[in-house]
Amino acid sequence: MDEWFSLHWFGWDALRAFQWAHPSFLYAIPAILIAFWLRNAFHRKARQFLVIPYEATKIGSGWPTRLRYVQPVCAGLALMCILMALARPQIVNARTDRFSEGIDIMLLLDVSDSMLERDLAPDRLTAAKRVARNFIRGRLQDRIGIIIFAGEAYSLCPLTTDYNLLYGFLNDIRPDMIRTAGTAIGSALAVGVNRMRDSKSQSKVAILISDGDNTSGNLDPITAARLAKAFGVRIYTIAVGSTRPQVKKDTLNVAAAQVDESELQNIAAAADGKYFRAGDNNTLGNVFGQINTLEKVKFRNVTSREVKDYYRVYLYWAITLLLMALATKSTFMSNILED
Repeated sequence: MDEWFSLHWFGWDALRAFQWAHPSFLYAIPAILIAFWLRNAFHRKARQFLVIPYEATKIGSGWPTRLRYVQPVCAGLALMCILMALARPQIVNARTDRFSEGIDIMLLLDVSDSMLERDLAPDRLTAAKRVARNFIRGRLQDRIGIIIFAGEAYSLCPLTTDYNLLYGFLNDIRPDMIRTAGTAIGSALAVGVNRMRDSKSQSKVAILISDGDNTSGNLDPITAARLAKAFGVRIYTIAVGSTRPQVKKDTLNVAAAQVDESELQNIAAAADGKYFRAGDNNTLGNVFGQINTLEKVKFRNVTSREVKDYYRVYLYWAITLLLMALATKSTFMSNILED
């Protein structure tokens, strides 16, 4: 607390910053001024005066005469300070903290060459990264990790609540990060389950984003999905890309980048999850919106209030002013004929 005898406590900025616990006492302050005016009006004729020659009156009409107002002014100000102390000025700092139960979410992102197809703008991989970034931004205190896979699967980022770190890893994802060709969905699921098996979270989710069936790896995806279910991991699978055959301009052969939905559907069914189909950018965004709703975070707001009282400042001022009023009561500053 600042020095209590500072005059800034009576400034407009200080008074405006307060919250008054009992503001009704402040309404009595004007009554003090009215009471002093009434006292002066009704007791003017009852005052006793000494008959003093004109010359003596003229000599004593300077500042000593004005000092007689010190005693009543001090008493009036003391009463005002008492009322302000009773109103209990406070400065309240309120803070609201949001706490959630938290969900462990592992993003499994296919980075094989087929993810560079442009049936999603600008390509499947970039569109998936953009929507994943928006999905992360909408979560609250969830631990999220990233696994990338092609012919092999690697954990790019462990479970973390540092979302800025996740954004950085998403920006750096490229197809050439894994040289082995193919799509090892089973291996990616196994890595994800291994990352979350020791988690104490009540809800564990793996979101698999791919455009094809399993062509690499030593572990069957359905077996990996059943393993995930055993460890309490729910799997959402998202097939990105068009299922329509795409004809290359230079040949009459059907492009090999079409999506095989059956594999991803079976994986989701085996792990009590859900399968989604995303044939364009808008649908992909809506899919993540649905997952965001299905895995809705339960949170609670906790508001903490720090209250600091300043009534002592005005109480100290009131005591000081009252002592000054009593000290000047029996001096030349008061009218002894009225005592």
